[in-house]
Amino acid sequence: MDKLQAEDARYLKRKVKRGSLDVHPTEKALVVQYEVEATILGEMGDPMVGERKECQKIIRLKSLNANTDITTLARRVVEECRLIHPSKLPEVEQLLFYLQNRKKPGNDKQEKHSPRDLTPFEGMELDEEANINCIDDYVELLYEDIPEKVRGATLILHLARNPDNLEELLQNETALGALARVLREDWKQSVDMATTIIYVFFCFSSFSQFHGLVTHYKIGALCMNITEHELKRYDLWQDELQKKKKDPDNQNVKKEHEKALKKYQGLLSKQEQLLRVALYLLLNLAEDTRTELKMRNKNIVHMLVKTLDREDEELLVLVVSFLKKLSIFLENKNDMAETHAVEKLARLLACDHENLLNTTLRLLLNLSFDTGLRSQMVQAGLIHKLSLMLADEKQGQLCMCILYHISVDDRFKSMFAYTDCIPQLMKMLFECGESHMEPELISFCINLAANKRNAQVICEGNGLKMLMKRGLKLKDVLIMKMIRNLSQHDGPTKNLFIDYVGDLAAQIGAEEREEYVIECLGTLANLTIPDLDWELVLKEYNLTTFCLCYFLNYLL
Repeated sequence: MDKLQAEDARYLKRKVKRGSLDVHPTEKALVVQYEVEATILGEMGDPMVGERKECQKIIRLKSLNANTDITTLARRVVEECRLIHPSKLPEVEQLLFYLQNRKKPGNDKQEKHSPRDLTPFEGMELDEEANINCIDDYVELLYEDIPEKVRGATLILHLARNPDNLEELLQNETALGALARVLREDWKQSVDMATTIIYVFFCFSSFSQFHGLVTHYKIGALCMNITEHELKRYDLWQDELQKKKKDPDNQNVKKEHEKALKKYQGLLSKQEQLLRVALYLLLNLAEDTRTELKMRNKNIVHMLVKTLDREDEELLVLVVSFLKKLSIFLENKNDMAETHAVEKLARLLACDHENLLNTTLRLLLNLSFDTGLRSQMVQAGLIHKLSLMLADEKQGQLCMCILYHISVDDRFKSMFAYTDCIPQLMKMLFECGESHMEPELISFCINLAANKRNAQVICEGNGLKMLMKRGLKLKDVLIMKMIRNLSQHDGPTKNLFIDYVGDLAAQIGAEEREEYVIECLGTLANLTIPDLDWELVLKEYNLTTFCLCYFLNYLL
């Protein structure tokens, strides 16, 4: 088509079909939808090749405000835009009236941020409204001194936070190149400037199709370097504060320490804003496992674990979420074990922030599949902490899953006897009544019943009686498996089973499920009690014949 156009324009025929009108969702602008048909004609004027394309034109209305004469403006729009037929004048007036009176989003109710968005932070405020048509002016500011650079970057950020502007900004290589250059060269000079520019690229990183752009300007590598540098600065600030705190009785030293502490808190607030934006951008880029591997090679896990010492809950949610994503890979999980991440995560279980608590528990659940990390959890006192949270409706299930994994190790089973875990589990077990029981709950109980001290706690009061009642009534195989584990322990626990020998023996028959019968037989086999007359039991319930037939069938 291009070749024909260049040789002879007569061969190309274009036809524009006027389409619909609408308002822009966020800007003061009209959107015109239209269709273009392009046809290549032969030398005799016959159509040869046709192409149809849907197009869109945005008419930005810079002069539209509360005092604008809508009728005059509508007439002017129709006159200057040939895509709008004069008959559409009343419709244009109606749309302009709507735009004039439309309230800005967020005036009536607080703006809701999507999971992939960041809340605004201090320093983003402006005394003017950013306009996409003035982008060149904002780029010019990036070549001035630091205050102007911050202002220019902030204006561009206000544009980038609107997803509708990202495509247009994407085409402006000058603006993006200038932002990347300023960040690369001057990020150490201003935390505000670095935070703002990274935030601009974060807006792009929230959409997978723009990840190539962020990678092209090497923003991810810059964020890694910035994060590492800021963590070192944090250590230096801590050391300085400790030095000034050595002599609290000296008034001059005390005043100096208070002054330094106030300054430190201000610096810390800005630094945590920077870390939040930088780490969120890296988390978005980590969707690509190859990019994630590069981050791992640059010690991203060590940086994140180090950041767990902070107090800012929004930052901690982000860091723990990042670690949770990384924890599914063996190498990252090993890095977390080396950096003693579990010890720092245990501190977060006391927080009141629901999202942070839930994310922390999910990360611990991922880590609890590793034997070494389970050992670290026990050392960090997680058995007691998680046991206290079992009754929590929102977090109880996660706590139970983690505790279940810990209970798999025989060396840790006895520790549950010295917490409120077993009474809480028994309560949950009996509250199920005859309804379906969660597999995690009964599996956890089966594991705990394999320990002698736990068995004694479980059987206290009416524990064994209630278990027998449910197991025999519902023919519950898993409850009977738990009872079988309880019956294996010598001492007072085993003697409690004498009252149930007849009930267990009566369950053994060809009409019952095989797995249920096996658990009942296994329980009876564990009851090595001298005073028990097994000859009488075998004769009364005809167990000899059943066992012999079962054995012969097994051999055949």
